[in-house]
Amino acid sequence: MTDIVRTRYTEAHPGLGDGADPVTTEIIRQGLNAAADQMKQSLIRTAFSPIIYEALDFAVAFYDADLCMLAQAPTLPAFMGTLGFCVQEAVDGVGGPGAINPGDVILYNDPYGTGSHPQDAAMVVPVFVEEGEALVGYAVIKAHWLDIGGKDPYCTDTVDVHQEGTIFPGVKLYDAGRLVSDVYRMILANSRMPEMVIGDINAMVAGARTGAEALTALVRRYGIDTFRRCVARMYGHGEALVRSWFERLPDGVYTAKSVIDSDGVNGRPIPFGVKVTVSGSSVTVDLTDCPDQVGGPVNCPLPSTVAAVRIAVAFLAGAGEQPNEGHFRPLELVTRRGSLFHPVRPAPCFMYGIPSDHAIELIIRALAEAVPGSVPAASGGDINALVWWGNREATGEPWADGAPHPVGQGGSPVSDGASALMYISESATRLTPAEVWEARNPWRIERLALAEDSGGPGRHRGGLGLDLSFRVLEDQYLTSALARTALEPWGLSGGLPGRPNRLTVEYPDGREEDFSLKTRIFLPKGALVHLRTGSGGGYGPPSERDPEAVHADLREGYVTLEHAQRHYPHAF
Repeated sequence: MTDIVRTRYTEAHPGLGDGADPVTTEIIRQGLNAAADQMKQSLIRTAFSPIIYEALDFAVAFYDADLCMLAQAPTLPAFMGTLGFCVQEAVDGVGGPGAINPGDVILYNDPYGTGSHPQDAAMVVPVFVEEGEALVGYAVIKAHWLDIGGKDPYCTDTVDVHQEGTIFPGVKLYDAGRLVSDVYRMILANSRMPEMVIGDINAMVAGARTGAEALTALVRRYGIDTFRRCVARMYGHGEALVRSWFERLPDGVYTAKSVIDSDGVNGRPIPFGVKVTVSGSSVTVDLTDCPDQVGGPVNCPLPSTVAAVRIAVAFLAGAGEQPNEGHFRPLELVTRRGSLFHPVRPAPCFMYGIPSDHAIELIIRALAEAVPGSVPAASGGDINALVWWGNREATGEPWADGAPHPVGQGGSPVSDGASALMYISESATRLTPAEVWEARNPWRIERLALAEDSGGPGRHRGGLGLDLSFRVLEDQYLTSALARTALEPWGLSGGLPGRPNRLTVEYPDGREEDFSLKTRIFLPKGALVHLRTGSGGGYGPPSERDPEAVHADLREGYVTLEHAQRHYPHAF
């Protein structure tokens, strides 16, 4: 038995879309996107935690009965493609499609089916319509819970999946519309912050039900047969769009290599490579050139490896459309079971996003050779997640919060990189406003600014990273989930690298310490936490930068005079 696994995307119902009216197809496509957005807005309006309603750390999508993605609202790209695995495993967990009924809500958070840590839990609502109550598809939400009983609310040092949180391997939270109280009580018993978590769970249930109602209304409006024919044509359009992009590339094998800082436990660098094969209108991404699964939690389960490939392809070839299953039919993914990108239980995987994010950037870099002049330099390459928790000084009440933080984007053949944007895997999330942070949490924001001189020099410089300083007002704990702290974001075509990510804690006694992956850092009252997010690499030789652009950067405060004179002497 071979350990090599090929994940392909096959066409459901070939030929079904032939003859479907193109206008009706487009109306249904936009209706699906609007329904997904309605599900998203319902969740935002009712969630308890800022990580959901402010940071938008969730994804919502519809799948058809064959588990093909109908639509995903602009939410967390890192979950692109993983929700199909969630639905499959959730439904199998309760006995298969024959065991589900109208009114069911299935809870699922097994990392090997969700692709992420147990805190990213999914709610799956089956959608039935008339015609004998036929199963049409599923409305699904996956969102981050503040705590579900792991060794810590956020972990960078786990050594097996059982330390990472309570696992619900496909159980009904609602059975035919009735709450299953035993499951509900188990959730409450396994969270340090049950009131926050249950508030978010209720919001997820409401959001998924809202989505199911919107999908049902759309199907009933056009009838199940017309809906299915138009969906098949919609998938065909998405496929044709992506194939047309790859058809313009020269056939060939394109490779790139990089190094992950460490696995969070053993401290050793983790080298890996990617091989991208373009053949006609098809593309194969091979991630077998990587170590066996490692002892720390940076293993990336297959669903999130799939998501990484999908994000890279959508970034390059998706033409800005909201994706559906058809966009991914030209893709094949090759992995090796038991490896970093296809671990097997019980390998820890809490920090799965580190290799996933790294793979996205490396796939794009590999294709720079195939499409010269079309691919940007590297970004800061990480979401720079920080998670804080403790007990409030006045009341003893437990609290927690967490968020990703933006990085500079790489310079491109046509422009400077954007400054302080979320990394592509979190591009639909947003930075929580300082006013919300300070109102809810015992911090004070003492600095929040674009970091001058941080962008990689080039004809088009890299985007700037962010300098952010938190003054700690009460004793608390922090988990730092920073990656790419050693590797500088690479430039392209002669551009210079940007700065890596960095976290420094300045203690009240004057001592300073840097952290990357570190769980449960004790922060005494008065400490100052400095986050310096990475910048983008430059594109093209700095000597070719327009002198006026250099002076504009000086006027805006993006660079200092010393930096400009050192890297762009021709401008003076």
